[in-house]
Amino acid sequence: MDKLLEKLSSYNLLNNLIPGSFFCFLLYSICSIDILSDSVVENLFIYYFIGMVLSRVGSIVIEPITKRVKLISYADYNDYIVASKKDKKIDILLETNNLYRTIAASGLLIIFVKLYTIAERHLQALSYATPFIIAGLLLVIFLLSFRKQTNYIRKRVEHAVRVEQKEDVE
Repeated sequence: MDKLLEKLSSYNLLNNLIPGSFFCFLLYSICSIDILSDSVVENLFIYYFIGMVLSRVGSIVIEPITKRVKLISYADYNDYIVASKKDKKIDILLETNNLYRTIAASGLLIIFVKLYTIAERHLQALSYATPFIIAGLLLVIFLLSFRKQTNYIRKRVEHAVRVEQKEDVE
């Protein structure tokens, strides 16, 4: 267990475990839903997975909305790559920034879950469909995350190739 915790980066702790545990607390406090077990190890996995889902919701839902309403704007990705190599604090700031986005996703999802539980009381069929709805939403969230991550990887590869070609010319 200690070796597993040692391998978790600060990014994983900040953006998965902390928001996941915070969300589980809110889920129980606000919605009276307890998804935790008696096992600390199982709870760590639950926190981590919930945090991962929250992080993806933040990336796929919160981020585009805040960009669309011009609440935030990002630097050019190539500029970010160059700047982060020169200023290591940018990576720390990015981790903190992503934590805020993930906590915002927690708020959004808690509202969604509370409204869903209210609707479920009035529509009995909804309670039977809940596992399928959750599975479908997870599928969509992680497919969109896969696409977004693949695009980031492609952009980094393209940037590295351009830098390499530029160095070869010089």
